[in-house]
Amino acid sequence: MLVLVAPGQGAQTPGFLTPWLELPGAADRVAAWSDAIGLDLARYGTHADADEIRDTAVAQPLLVAAGILSAAALGTATSAADAAGAAIVPGAVAGHSVGEITAAVFAGVLDDTAALTLVRKRGLAMAEAAAVTETGMSALLGGDPEVSVAHLEKLGLTPANVNGAGQIVAAGTLEQLAVLNENKPEGVRKVVPLKVAGAFHTHHMASAVDVLAKAAEALTPADPKVAYVSNKDGRAVATGAEIVARLVGQVANPVRWDLCMETFKALGVTALIEVCPGGTLTGLAKRALPGVKTLALKTPDDLDAARELIAETVTSAADAAGA
Repeated sequence: MLVLVAPGQGAQTPGFLTPWLELPGAADRVAAWSDAIGLDLARYGTHADADEIRDTAVAQPLLVAAGILSAAALGTATSAADAAGAAIVPGAVAGHSVGEITAAVFAGVLDDTAALTLVRKRGLAMAEAAAVTETGMSALLGGDPEVSVAHLEKLGLTPANVNGAGQIVAAGTLEQLAVLNENKPEGVRKVVPLKVAGAFHTHHMASAVDVLAKAAEALTPADPKVAYVSNKDGRAVATGAEIVARLVGQVANPVRWDLCMETFKALGVTALIEVCPGGTLTGLAKRALPGVKTLALKTPDDLDAARELIAETVTSAADAAGA
C-alpha cells in the first residue's frame, strides 16, 4: 500500500520551487493561486532568500502550493490515470503540521483554492500569534522520549512534535529554549533550532485557533476519498467536517507523527512518497518503518523513480490480492 505524505514548515529552502515551475502548465497554475490568495508564490519559491521564506505567513502557503503541484505532476491525484486508464490513488494520505492541509487536497476534502485560501489565513494568524512573544522550536536528537518529555515539561516547554524514530521537537519561549540548549535531557545528543518563527502547536497559538475557526465556516468539505490520517492522534478520520475541525484545533495541539506512522504500519504500508519539498518525513520513515520503501520528491528529476515505485506497489498489491 502506498502512503502519500506532505512535509511541514521548515522543509522549505530558497529556490526550491524553481524547477517545478518549468513543468507544463505549472507556472499558470501557481499564478492563479497567487492571485486568489494575494501572495506571489512564484517569486517566493524562486527568488526569495531564507529569511523571507521563513516568515510563517509566506512559508505555509508556499509549502501547500508546492505539495499540490508536485503531486499533480506525479499523477497520484484522484483525477490522474495510469497507463491502463485506472485511477492512481494512494491507500492513505497524511501531512505533518501545515502539510495536513496539503493532504486534505490529496484526499479530496478541499479543492486547491479552498486549501490555499485557508492556509493563507492560517499562516497570517499564526505569524500574528507568534509576534506576541519571542518563541521558537528546537529538535532533540536522541534520548528516550519519556525522559525527554518529562524534562521539557519541567522547563516549561511543550513537546510540540512527537515525530517518532526518537525525535521530539520542543517549543516555547526563546529563553526556555536557551535553557534547554544548556540543560539537555539525559541521552539527547544535540538540540537543533528549527527554521520556524514561533512556538507552533502550543498554547502560544490560541488566538490563531479562533481565526481559523471563523475561516472554516466558509468551507464546504467533502468526505475523504482515501484514508486521511490525522496528526491529533494518528487516527484515520472518516468525514470532511471532522477533518476541518481537526485542522482548526491542531495549530495549538502537539503533532503526533509517531502515531501517524503506527497507523501507516497497521494499514499495511509498503511504500511512502513525500511530496515537494521532500526529505524530512522519508527520513523519519526510514528509521521507524523498516522495510517500507521511501522516496522524496525534491525536484522533477525524482518523478520517474516515484512513478516506478507506484507501479511496483500497485503490481505487488494486485499479486497479493490474487494469491
